[in-house]
Amino acid sequence: MTVKKTQKAEQDTDKSIELYVNAVLGKKALNIVALDVRGLTSVADFFIVCSGRSNRQVAAIADFVERTLKKAGIKPLSVEGKNEGLWVLLDYGDVIIHVFYETVRKFYDLEGLWSDAKRVVTDSMTEKTNNIGESEIYVE
Repeated sequence: MTVKKTQKAEQDTDKSIELYVNAVLGKKALNIVALDVRGLTSVADFFIVCSGRSNRQVAAIADFVERTLKKAGIKPLSVEGKNEGLWVLLDYGDVIIHVFYETVRKFYDLEGLWSDAKRVVTDSMTEKTNNIGESEIYVE
């Protein structure tokens, strides 16, 4: 019975961050990784990490995420780094979205730092990968 609850929880988990992932996908973010950091930190339950090809795209992704989630009634607790466009952090409490300029992402390697975190794949991530190919989006 515990296994069924765990499987159900994993399915619910995917659904709970689907809105955030869809917002990130709206401006063609690259290399999207969703990390379940529950039990590893008290800062948040999930990190979503993605990249843009330029500092302008990074800022555009962050703006789009803010606007999209605001329409859904979700406002960030804080937003940092949007003016520079190298690493934008959008803190939504339980979910923190990191939008990186690709070279900055490689330097800080959040996925390596949080390698113990479970990777979460949502339906929209899978659908996007199937539609445009793995060269455009990376889902681990």
